[in-house]
Amino acid sequence: MRRAIDTLFGRLVVIVIGMLVLSHVAWFAIIRFERDNVQTRFAVEEAVFLVEAVRQHIANTPDQPLPPRVRVVGLESPDVPRQPDEDIPPPLQRFLEDLKDRLPDGTEVRLNEPGGPPSVWVHGAKDTGWIVVPVQPLRPPRSRDRMLVWLALIFSTAVLAALFGAWQLQNPLRGLAQAVQRFGRGQPTPPVPERGPRELRQLTHGFNQMVREVSQTENDRAVMLAGVAHDLKTPLARLRLRAEMMDDEKMRDGVVRDVDSMAHIVDQFLVFAHDRPDGSEPVPVDEQCERIVRAYRAVSPGAQPVRLNLEAGPSFVLPAATLDRLLSNLLDNAHAYGAPPVVIETRRDAKGWVLSVADHGKGIAPDDLIKASRPFVRLDPARGGSGHSGLGLAIVERLARRVGGECEIGNRAEGGLRVAMTFPFEVATQPLAERRAGPQHEERAL
Repeated sequence: MRRAIDTLFGRLVVIVIGMLVLSHVAWFAIIRFERDNVQTRFAVEEAVFLVEAVRQHIANTPDQPLPPRVRVVGLESPDVPRQPDEDIPPPLQRFLEDLKDRLPDGTEVRLNEPGGPPSVWVHGAKDTGWIVVPVQPLRPPRSRDRMLVWLALIFSTAVLAALFGAWQLQNPLRGLAQAVQRFGRGQPTPPVPERGPRELRQLTHGFNQMVREVSQTENDRAVMLAGVAHDLKTPLARLRLRAEMMDDEKMRDGVVRDVDSMAHIVDQFLVFAHDRPDGSEPVPVDEQCERIVRAYRAVSPGAQPVRLNLEAGPSFVLPAATLDRLLSNLLDNAHAYGAPPVVIETRRDAKGWVLSVADHGKGIAPDDLIKASRPFVRLDPARGGSGHSGLGLAIVERLARRVGGECEIGNRAEGGLRVAMTFPFEVATQPLAERRAGPQHEERAL
């Protein structure tokens, strides 16, 4: 099961959002702390200014009335608040300490009793009474902190911009990853657009260059192999004709068998070298398997029995020519090296449609399974005769990958070899026009 966190985009999103959350929380805490400090400093300066203004007023114009909420109270007045205790809140404690630092030494500072308008009582060494001045509340009540609204707006904008940037960064990588996957499956791989950061452009350029060189090498090998195989067809036909005219029946049969084996090898060369998209009509796999098995039994009456276990239904379709070549190679391989019965099975699973062919022989040694699909590799020296070139399973794997499938070769627990081909749902139902379009259509899709 794919998880979003496993993708580059998902991890970039988690990292970016995590960093944004951390930075916004830190900035919010710093701003709140600095705002409290500024508010305290402002209240201290305001109180100091008012106290000095009252002192100047008393000294210069004692007959003039004082401003509202500013007054002078006698030292023995019962309204004088008590000495502040040590359990006052930290903001008020910091305010009192800062205010004492700004006033002359020996100045006594008290806060009014709770419940009244916020004010501060100041008595200096030369004052004849308590000077009472108003102060601003250190934390005025607010129904909603507008800073949180602004932070939420900035955070949302930053997240959207970060998501867009992460998508812009991972989009070229996703295209490159899809191209690498296609190239690994042996499917036609059009050039990947070179975009993104410089390192990514260099990586894409190197991949495109590698694909071109590998494709050119494959094309040269295919042309050479197809040319040799095609040129051998004519002398083989002449050799067979001459063998038919031989008088010695035993020698004639032996030569004819050798010519047929060589012709089979040539046909395998041509199939292996064929590298164009299959443009044949898609057919239901279950129905075509039944027809191929009936034809196989009719042509080879002495061949191993073949059992059918077809459960895919009519929705599973593949190009007719590809399906014929897949089954013919697998049946020939099972007939040559396996043991009866041969079982052809189709079904649907979570990954796609599955087509498998299994026999009940000895199978392949576990150490040789990885080499089973390599071209021109014979796992057993005895397999070199009877027209076998080591291309059977290589052709099967190449044909399966060419139509977008995956081929898995393994041994059955009960004994025997099993070749299972899995075709994704969108590939097994691909329209004929898209199959015939080949690489051009795929390049436009990318």
